Amino acid sequence: MAVSWTVLLTSLASGLGAAVLVMIVVHVVARLATRRWRHGRQLVERAERPFRALVLVLAVAGVVAAVRDDDRWWTAGTLALRVLAIGAGAWLVGVLLLFVVDQGLQRTDIDVPDNLTKRRRRTQVLVIRRLTVAAVVVVGLAAMLLSFPGVRGVGASLLASAGLISVVAAVAAQSTLANVFAGLQIAFSDAVRIDDAVIVEEEWGWVEEVTLSYVVVRLWDDRRMVLPCTYFTTTPFQNWTRHTSQLLGSVELDLDWQVDTDLLREEVARIMPEAQAAGLWDGRVSHVQVTDAVNGWVRVRVLVTARDAPTLFDLRCLVRERLIGWLRTSHPEGLPQQRLRLAGQLEGSPTR
Repeated sequence: MAVSWTVLLTSLASGLGAAVLVMIVVHVVARLATRRWRHGRQLVERAERPFRALVLVLAVAGVVAAVRDDDRWWTAGTLALRVLAIGAGAWLVGVLLLFVVDQGLQRTDIDVPDNLTKRRRRTQVLVIRRLTVAAVVVVGLAAMLLSFPGVRGVGASLLASAGLISVVAAVAAQSTLANVFAGLQIAFSDAVRIDDAVIVEEEWGWVEEVTLSYVVVRLWDDRRMVLPCTYFTTTPFQNWTRHTSQLLGSVELDLDWQVDTDLLREEVARIMPEAQAAGLWDGRVSHVQVTDAVNGWVRVRVLVTARDAPTLFDLRCLVRERLIGWLRTSHPEGLPQQRLRLAGQLEGSPTR
C-alpha cells in the first residue's frame, strides 16, 4: 500500500524532532556527569559527532519502519539506513575504544632521562591502538556486507568449498599475517621499543614508529628506513638501549711513540667537567687506555659514558676535537710522525 507524502514528511519531522531532543538531553547529562573528570570534556567532544549521526540514522530508520511499504524504494531505503546505522555504530564504538587507549598513551611520556618502562608501554599501547582500529573496521565492514541478502547467499555457498578457500587465503595472506603477528611479538616481547637506538642494515638510528606490519627507523641523518616487522624477528640487529639508555663509547687516536700519556690523562680530566656542564657526560666513566702499539704508532682509547646514544655521539665528538686541538698547540710531539733510516746513515743520527 502506498504511503502519502504528507504522512511520510510528518513522520520524518516527528522522528527528527525526537532525535534532536534526545541529543540535547544526552549532551546536557553527559556534560554534568563528566564536569568533575578532567578528561570528561574530551570524551564528550570526541563522541558527540558519531553519537549524533547514530541517533539521526536510527530516528529515520524508525520512521521508515513505522510507515512500512511494499515499494522498492522502501526496501532500498531500509537497507541503506541499516548500513548507515552499522557504520555510525562502528564509528561510535571505535571513538570510545580509542579514547580509552589514548588515555594510556598520554601517560607514557618518553621525554624523560630514564624512560625504559614508558617506552615499552608506549610501544604496546600504539600497537593496541592500531589493532583496535583494524578490528573495528573489519567487524563494521563485515556487518555491512552481511546486511545484503545477496552477500549472505554467496557466503553460504562459499562454505561448501571452505577447505579450498582457506588454503588459497592462507597462501595469499601469509606475508601479511606474518607481519601482523611479528608486530604483536615485537610489541609484547620487548625486543624493540619506541625511541630505541638500533643498528639495522649497517645503519644507526632510532625506532620512530612500530605498526602491525612495519617499523620505521629514523636514521642519524634524518632519513627514514622502513622495515617489515618480520625483519626484527628473523634478522639479527643491535639494540643499544635494550635494558638502559646509558651507553659507553670510545674515542681512539693513533699517536706518536713520544706522546706523554700522563699529560693526555690530565687533559681528558680537564675536558670532562666542561662536557658535564654542557650536559654531555653523565659522570660515570672517563678512562684513558693505550690499547695498541704497532707500525710506529701508539693507539690511545678514551672511554666515556653518556645518558643516551645521541648524547654519547656529541660527547665523543667534543672529546676528539679538544684532544686534537691540545695535541696541535701544547703537545705536538705526540702527533703521528713517520721515521725513515737511509742506507749508509751514521749510527745514532736518525732522521725524520
